[in-house]
Amino acid sequence: MNRRTFLKGCAAGGAVLALGGAGGMAFLDSAAFGALPEGRELERVLLSPHQQGGVFVNLEPAPVLADNSNFVVSLVRWLMLKRERPRPVHPLPHEKGDVRNLQKDALVWLGHSSFFLRLAGKNILVDPVFSDYGSPFFFSNRAFAGTTFVGADDMPPIDLLLVTHDHWDHLDYPTVMALKDKIGYVVCGLGTGAHFLRWGFARERVLEGDWGESLDFGDLAIHFVTSRHFSGRSLGNHDRALWCGFILDVPGFRILLSGDGGYGSHFRALGERFGPVDLAILDSGQYNKNWPTVHMFPHEAVQAALDVRARHFMPAHIGRFCLSQHPWDEPFILAAQCAAQKNLPLFTPLMGRVIPLARDLPLQPHWWEGRE
Repeated sequence: MNRRTFLKGCAAGGAVLALGGAGGMAFLDSAAFGALPEGRELERVLLSPHQQGGVFVNLEPAPVLADNSNFVVSLVRWLMLKRERPRPVHPLPHEKGDVRNLQKDALVWLGHSSFFLRLAGKNILVDPVFSDYGSPFFFSNRAFAGTTFVGADDMPPIDLLLVTHDHWDHLDYPTVMALKDKIGYVVCGLGTGAHFLRWGFARERVLEGDWGESLDFGDLAIHFVTSRHFSGRSLGNHDRALWCGFILDVPGFRILLSGDGGYGSHFRALGERFGPVDLAILDSGQYNKNWPTVHMFPHEAVQAALDVRARHFMPAHIGRFCLSQHPWDEPFILAAQCAAQKNLPLFTPLMGRVIPLARDLPLQPHWWEGRE
């Protein structure tokens, strides 16, 4: 296990030691950890220009740690780290909008990087984590109070499940299995489909793509776009599945979902190909100066929004889990400050609120203000 997987809330090293020997190995081989690509899925991975020997690589270097320390040092530092206000004192507010009968295009933020979208007559779910933990362990990465408010029973049939990458805070096994019979197609990066095949999804229901590829669903086009990140659900098996973002394109509206990832020149390239983007939903949290290339600081997310010529900017990867050391509300505060300085419209809906999509999105209150 490397430092980066640990930073996603998977304290697997200590857990395996606690479980011990064969028991630990059996746990790591359980279905929740998914599978590596093989057969025709592996063949397609090996054809990708973005892999080397079956391991995916970023277009720009993304060093493991800025100070070149190893995993053991990073783990000890993480466990001993004193955090300032990592979690809100009181439950966070939310609405529980009814998404089962939406007729018009709409967006619902479900916290962190999970979204429900109604686009072009299709129900789309992105990186759903309905569990109370963004981790395989009950003691790691617990959601903030008030943010676990939706479940599979609240969902309508899901035409498209979009998965940006296979980290536990984006691909939650209990959520996927609870939704399984409701899901039409899974859309994910190369290699990620192996998890779904192990979980019993029919191969024809899993649509994988590489950076630069697209899928056509009539009035909806989905483009797989570059991100600067990494992948992996278990010890040693990292970067075997592709991490990505998505452009969702319907007549009159275009959304960028960056997925997780650090800032890079790929945003300017996206702007040249797809800009202007009506709504840029960008990784803006869980940043740290010691891993600056795999998550964006808020000011970098604002710059990325400007690069893609976004009409509105929404910070994401925040508001539900603590994966770094910054105060829980700092990403919201800094994103709002940086966006205001650049005259960039900020879009920060309350969790669970149904927002109709239009070229001019309604201004949302700064719901995090005044909370401890």
